[in-house]
Amino acid sequence: MSGTVPDKGDRVAELLAFLRRRVAGRYDVDEFGFDPELTDRVLLELIRPLYRHWFRVQTVGMDNVPGDSGALVVANHSGTIPLDALMLQVALHDDHPNRRAVRLLGADLVYQLPVLGHLSRKTGHTLACREDADRLLRKGELVGVFPEGFKGVGKPFSERYRLQRFGRGGFVASAIRAGVPIIPCAIVGAEEIYPKIGDLRFLARAFGLPYLPVTPFFPWLGPLGLVPLPSKWVIGFGEPVRTDEYAPSDADDPMLVLDLTDQVRELVQQQLNELRLRRGHAFPPFL
Repeated sequence: MSGTVPDKGDRVAELLAFLRRRVAGRYDVDEFGFDPELTDRVLLELIRPLYRHWFRVQTVGMDNVPGDSGALVVANHSGTIPLDALMLQVALHDDHPNRRAVRLLGADLVYQLPVLGHLSRKTGHTLACREDADRLLRKGELVGVFPEGFKGVGKPFSERYRLQRFGRGGFVASAIRAGVPIIPCAIVGAEEIYPKIGDLRFLARAFGLPYLPVTPFFPWLGPLGLVPLPSKWVIGFGEPVRTDEYAPSDADDPMLVLDLTDQVRELVQQQLNELRLRRGHAFPPFL
């Protein structure tokens, strides 16, 4: 009993010290706007219960992610609302021995929204463009990308766990220029959190959105329909695909880039198939 009081006091003291630093402006922000302290102490604390207790995320192959050097994590995208990006961020921070911060590359739409765009930069993410990707990788950062984009996150439930196109391979070209490994990443579980069975296209166009989903619970249950279903998640990291055997100029060879892009896509699809079997049913506590 006596041991619990100092713990609570320490937490209060840490919180007060954190607030004093924030008010006084005594905190570090890098050239991209990344605020590590705010990310660790606020954002990750808020979403960690989802990771640990709601989705019960299990990670596989974390030893394939470098400890302190640059690498490009290439993952599938799904779930109607991109919670998979946040869960990937927690996984690499909490479950990697070196607690790595992943710098995710986001779509233009994210940075056109005032609050979301600002928050994304504060938490270490940036626009999915060649210049930012190259700079981060050359600095030795761990960069994450979802090449399917909105085609992946907004696909219907009937197409779950089938990868969409990976685009023209800009992420592969960045990895070649920086000479860093590509880590194929498969995220199993996000497909079931908001099963998309329809799309309110007229309203989506009116609001400038890529889609406005209809699920078994939304919009029928109102705000309650926005609660994600508690599916079981597994995030797997595959063996690195090396790029240091290429010259930086090879990034300008479209055939080489497309071939390597297809190779990475096949690896991610293979991981998805294997991890789905490993996970079993999406809702094990209930069935």
